[in-house]
Amino acid sequence: MPGLAERVEARLRAAHERVSGLALAPRLRELGTIEAIGSGVVTVSGLPSARLDELLLLPGGVVAMVVSLDPERIGAVLLDPPVGVTSSGRVTGAGDVARVPVGEALLGRVVDPLGRPLDGGPPIASVRRDPIERPAPAIIDRDLVTEPLHTGVLVVDAMIPVGRGQRELIIGDRSTGKTSVALDAILAQRNSDVVCVYAAVGQKASAVGRLIEEIKANGPFERTIVVVAEADDQPGLQWIAPYAACTMAEYFRDKGGHALLVIDDLTKHAIVHRELALLLRTPPGREAYPGDVFYLHARLLERAAKLSKEKGGGSLTALPIAETQGGNLSGYIPTNLISITDGQIVLDSNLFHEGQKPAVDVGKSVSRVGGKTQGTTMRALAGSLRLDYAQFLELEVFARFGQVLDPRTERTLEHGRRVRAILEQPQSEPHRLSTEVALLMAAHEGVLDGLALEDVATFRAGFGKDLRAALPDLLEAIERGRDLDDVRRGQLLAWLRTRAAASATAGKS
Repeated sequence: MPGLAERVEARLRAAHERVSGLALAPRLRELGTIEAIGSGVVTVSGLPSARLDELLLLPGGVVAMVVSLDPERIGAVLLDPPVGVTSSGRVTGAGDVARVPVGEALLGRVVDPLGRPLDGGPPIASVRRDPIERPAPAIIDRDLVTEPLHTGVLVVDAMIPVGRGQRELIIGDRSTGKTSVALDAILAQRNSDVVCVYAAVGQKASAVGRLIEEIKANGPFERTIVVVAEADDQPGLQWIAPYAACTMAEYFRDKGGHALLVIDDLTKHAIVHRELALLLRTPPGREAYPGDVFYLHARLLERAAKLSKEKGGGSLTALPIAETQGGNLSGYIPTNLISITDGQIVLDSNLFHEGQKPAVDVGKSVSRVGGKTQGTTMRALAGSLRLDYAQFLELEVFARFGQVLDPRTERTLEHGRRVRAILEQPQSEPHRLSTEVALLMAAHEGVLDGLALEDVATFRAGFGKDLRAALPDLLEAIERGRDLDDVRRGQLLAWLRTRAAASATAGKS
C-alpha cells in the first residue's frame, strides 16, 4: 500500500489538474443594502445595474421584484413573507425577470403566481419558464374575432355574445353574481377544446375553495389552471397574479389552441397597485391612484387576442371582473376598464334582489364584437330578442302606474314575462348550445304564451335532458354549427309545443 505521503501527493496532483483547467478571470458582483422594509415593500440602495421587473434575493432566500428605479434607491415588492429580513441586510440581483412555468403540466393544478403548487401535489414539470410581462401580439399578427365562445348563460349567449379572442368585462356591485357568470363560462367548456385559467386576486380562501370544488365536480378541472393570490398573501404576489395567469394561458394560444382567462377581480388588483405605489412614494393622482393605473390593465388585457392563421390561429379570451359601488359605472377604475375592453356584462343589484338570476342588465350590457360570432340559427332567433325585451321592460315600468292597458300591450307584457322566465337560470348549470337554441325558439315562436306564468318553471324542469333523449340527431347537428332546415325546425317546434301542452296539463292537475 502507498504510504501517507504518496496519497497526499496524489490528491494534490488531482486537485492541481482540476484547478488548472478552470478559466480564471475577475468577476463583478454587485451588492445592495436594505434601507427600509415594511408593508410588503422594500427599499434598496446600491445595485446600479438593476432593471425593472428583475428579481432580488434577500437574506433567507426571500424574493422581491423591482418595480421602481430612482437614481439612488430601488423600490421592490416582496413576493415572500419577510422572515429574517431586516434593514441593513445584503441584497443581490438574480439576473433575471420574474418568470412562471408554462405547459400542460399545469393543467388540473392549483398554483401561486410564481407557479409553486398549492394543492399538495408534486412540483411542476414545466416545458419552460416565460416572463410574466410579455408584449401583446402586434395588430398584423391578429385576426378577426369570428368564432363563438359558448358561456352556457342564455342571456349572454343570446344578447351579449362573446367571441374567442374577445375581452368582455363582467361588472357589477358586490354580491350580484359576477363570479357565478364567469364560473358558468368555465363549466361550459367541459365539452369544448378551450383551456381555462382562473386567477383569484385578493379573494378569500373559502370562496376560492368553493369555486375549485365546483369546477372539480361539474367542470373541466383537468383542463383548468387555478392561480391563487389570497387576500392575506403578500401584496406583491397579488400584484403579479393576473400577469402570471395570462402568461400561462398564452402558452396554449401560441400553440394554436384556445384559452379562457378569468381574472377575479381587477378592482382589488388596482387597489393593491395603489397601495404599493403609495408605499413606494409614487406621486398620487385621481383618487390617490398613480398615473399609470390605466396602463396597468391596458397592457394586460391587450394580450388577449385571436391570432392569424400564420401565427397558428389560436385565441385567448379574457373575462376580467370589476366591482362597482352603488351601481356607479362612471367610477375611475370601471371607466378605465370599460374603455379597454370590447364590451361589458353589467349585473344589477336590484334585479338580483328581485330574484332575476343571472341579474344581467340587458340595457347597459353590450358586446362590441361577439354578435359577428353567432351561428345563423342563433342569430335569427336572438336577432329581435334584445329589442323586444328592452321594450317589455319599459312597458312593465309604465304598467306599474295602474293604467288600463289595451289588449296588444297586455299581450306584449305577458310574452315578455315568459321570456324573462326563460332567461332565468340556476347557478352552476350552464346550458348546452342546443338547449339554448330550443329555449330561444320557444320564446320566439310564442310557444309559452299560452302557458300560465307559474307553469314555465315546469316547462324548464329537466328541459335539456328530455330534449337530448327525444331529438339526439337534431341536437348533434346544432352542436356542430349546422343551420336548421325547415324539416328539423318543424321537428323541434312540434316537440316544444307538445312539452308546453304537457306542462299546462300538469299545472292544472
